[in-house]
Amino acid sequence: MPSAFQFQCHFVLIFLAASKGETRYLEVRDAGEDEPFLLLSEDLKRELSAEQIYRRSLRCIDMLSIEGQFTFTADQPQLHCATFFIGEPEELIMIDYDFVNIDCRGGDFLKVFDGWILKGEKFPSSLDHPLPTSQRYVDFCESGNIQRSIKSSQNVAMIFFRIHQPGNGFTLTVKKNTNLFPCNVISQTPSGRFTMVIPHQHRNCSFSIIYPVVIKISDLILGHLNGLFLKKPTAGCAGVGDFVELLGGAGLDPSKMFPLADLCHSFHGSAQMKIGCDNTVLRMVSSGKHINRVTFEYHQLDLQETETRKENSIEEFCFPSI
Repeated sequence: MPSAFQFQCHFVLIFLAASKGETRYLEVRDAGEDEPFLLLSEDLKRELSAEQIYRRSLRCIDMLSIEGQFTFTADQPQLHCATFFIGEPEELIMIDYDFVNIDCRGGDFLKVFDGWILKGEKFPSSLDHPLPTSQRYVDFCESGNIQRSIKSSQNVAMIFFRIHQPGNGFTLTVKKNTNLFPCNVISQTPSGRFTMVIPHQHRNCSFSIIYPVVIKISDLILGHLNGLFLKKPTAGCAGVGDFVELLGGAGLDPSKMFPLADLCHSFHGSAQMKIGCDNTVLRMVSSGKHINRVTFEYHQLDLQETETRKENSIEEFCFPSI
């Protein structure tokens, strides 16, 4: 049986499968609809020329990964709606309000959240985001025309909205901007390869994979300064300002996950770990004194792999949840 977290993120997994041409659908029970999501494939993205703008209607619960113009019009009171936006790791989400017709005084609202939030758990966590939680929300009913264009700090963002009066709604345009140094990322796919670089910045960066995975770190540079490596610590990562940790858990917030392994010295080679948790996170903590870099690859864990150990594998975790 899937866990509650996996069920909440099911639309994410469905979109990821759809981008590979697989046929999978999600019934939107919360929205009271029986039709499947309009799933966007790579073929559709290729068909859209630079001059064309993709347009479609939004559902009460929806998921978007493509640029375009999207309109929501309530056909009945819609009190608990959300749209999740996701881009490639090196993309930021830009949301522009084109038209808004809601009754703020009557209890309607339209809010953008910088990141994702599910069941009170946030990504990025409060420890990893550059803004305090209160500043990660932009409420249209409070800002109005003052802030009609909002840019995310990472490759995910979302909107919450409530509309009581049928016929009311809004139209927004979604664009993507390039992020030269991606920090906090939710992966769109269950497999891939990524290099995270933090160049002299005092910040923490998390790469989240909402699947049980095998993750292999092939290159790690910590404390690199003027071509020299700092001395390796004698034991553990206590007191070290720059390190990488692997986390696993059943929720979205990395700060609430179980620490599985710490890596606090540079190496070139291979360190592999099997993590059977619903969510796996690689998190880099950087003091800002150095250029830190980590390269890793990952793929979805299957049951056969849980029975097979490799010589360079660290102890496995979370397998009962698969």
